Amino acid sequence: MNAEFINPFLVSIMNVLQTMAQTDATPGSPAVKTDHMARGDVTGIIGMVGKQTRGSLAITFTEGAILSIASNMLGEKMEKLDEEVADAVGEITNMVTGGSKKLLAEKGYKFELSTPSIIVGKNHMIIHQFKGPIIMLPFSTGAGSFFVEICFE
Repeated sequence: MNAEFINPFLVSIMNVLQTMAQTDATPGSPAVKTDHMARGDVTGIIGMVGKQTRGSLAITFTEGAILSIASNMLGEKMEKLDEEVADAVGEITNMVTGGSKKLLAEKGYKFELSTPSIIVGKNHMIIHQFKGPIIMLPFSTGAGSFFVEICFE
């Protein structure tokens, strides 16, 4: 998977968090993920299917990171992983995928999106339904870390 394909996701997540949650995120170095274990406590995952390729995007937040981000988004202090926080993860996943879809369309890739699924809990697994390398992009915020996983055939 080349940088031309990964960069729209990187740009989109940073844009969404800055505009919707007033949160700056610092990207780390991308790596190929070789297991299915989540690196965080709550995950949004969404499928993207097009004629040229198909795959999925997952965003996994540590508890500290998503509580801070959700608090900023919702305008009230979130103190636990609850339904409102899970809904915020779903919205972030939708917005990031939508932004990435737009940027990828400019490069000739067209996609249909599924509805995001949300997984909450420590030590959960993320199973991408498509066969391809899983590229994991780590990010850090002042309140914790999160990870973007991109898997395309």
